Amino acid sequence: NDSLHEMIRKILVPLVRGAGAVAFLAALFSTSAACAQTTYVNCGTNASGAVVYLEVYEYDYVTEKPSFPGGEEKLLKYVNRTRVYPESAYRQGIQGRVMCSFVVRADGSVGNVHIIRGVEPSLNCEAKRVISNMPAWRPGRMNGRPVPVRVVYPITFRR
Repeated sequence: NDSLHEMIRKILVPLVRGAGAVAFLAALFSTSAACAQTTYVNCGTNASGAVVYLEVYEYDYVTEKPSFPGGEEKLLKYVNRTRVYPESAYRQGIQGRVMCSFVVRADGSVGNVHIIRGVEPSLNCEAKRVISNMPAWRPGRMNGRPVPVRVVYPITFRR
């Protein structure tokens, strides 16, 4: 990352002349670093009808990733135990992987569940239900401080 910054500096400094060059480059690098770590999640609308967004960290950019109680194995057991294959979808042979995103908040609670790529409405609803009912996770941390983190996780339906 530092070598990339150095390469960009070598290219841009001759183009941006004068005292503003350093300020321009500092603003460029600080903005790109912040954008790379966080994203905004749509939380719905407030009472006045304005869309409300929550700034969250991306899973890959936190110093300590959020984790399900008991780890990945317990998460898989939870999903398999909780997921109920919708009967009509099962009879019709509909199967696939529903890609979901959700936020593990700074207190560990799970919220803001969204379907990124769905399969079929009943499977999508079931995947959303499974994730919405998850117990609290151990929150992600950035430099030792708990922060909200967006997680992407698939819920698979196979016959």
